Amino acid sequence: MPGSPYTDLDRPPLSAARLRRALVAPHGPWRRLELRAETGSTNADVVEAAAAGEPEGLVVVAERQSAGRGRRGRVWQSPPRAGIATSVLLRPGEAVPERGWSPVPPAGYGWLPLLAGVALVDAVARLAELDARLKWPNDLLIEGAKCAGVLAEAVPGGSAARPPAIVVGIGLNVTLRADELPANPTGLPATSLQLAGAAATDRDPLLRALLRSLADWYDRWRAAGGDAVASGLRDAYVAACATVGRDVRVLLPDGREVRGTATGVDPDGQLLVDGPAGELRLAAGDVLHLR
Repeated sequence: MPGSPYTDLDRPPLSAARLRRALVAPHGPWRRLELRAETGSTNADVVEAAAAGEPEGLVVVAERQSAGRGRRGRVWQSPPRAGIATSVLLRPGEAVPERGWSPVPPAGYGWLPLLAGVALVDAVARLAELDARLKWPNDLLIEGAKCAGVLAEAVPGGSAARPPAIVVGIGLNVTLRADELPANPTGLPATSLQLAGAAATDRDPLLRALLRSLADWYDRWRAAGGDAVASGLRDAYVAACATVGRDVRVLLPDGREVRGTATGVDPDGQLLVDGPAGELRLAAGDVLHLR
């Protein structure tokens, strides 16, 4: 049947009912989950919901994005049901007394995309049984090729009394074939879990594992008041980061280039680079390309 989600048996559709039973409270970590056959961008959808006052815990999943976005406006697209495209709504600046969470200072929000990267590595390593690594700040690499990306966006709270919300979007290539891979403007080749020889490419358990790992790390980070060191997040990130310990070339928005050795990640999530002029601390927003 033309247009049926069952025409490609290698890419069965997700079930909203099953996902909600597994992931939405009281049995799961998320408050509300919406599955869409197609949307422009899951991040844009959740940004709109956040601006309208949606509480923390919304998850939007799309079988296909027609205008998915990466960092600095880069396009992230894939055929229908060939990947995971999801975005979540977090409000780290709001207290949650019933969970013992105090507000996280805005200075700590920069850890959220890195936290999502750690959750990605956890899910892919556990279910796909692949050696997944992170290119700072949050590109998922398998054997040096990009398989996933993360985009975090802040949404103003609407008043001085309400802190901004953070929308975290994740795009993971699952069953893309070689001729379907997107071009990557950063020069990295692209891959998918299937092309990399994953032990599992069923998107349902992959998505569940990803969202559960994301919720678990967010819980740990919130319980520690947004302290990436005390929560164990920084150690987990550094252990998964392929950039640390390597010589890097950093391209800055003003056209300057910095070369040096990436030596670690500081408590604020900035990359430490030992260059000719000494140690540099680079935030993700300060970097155009890292090679």
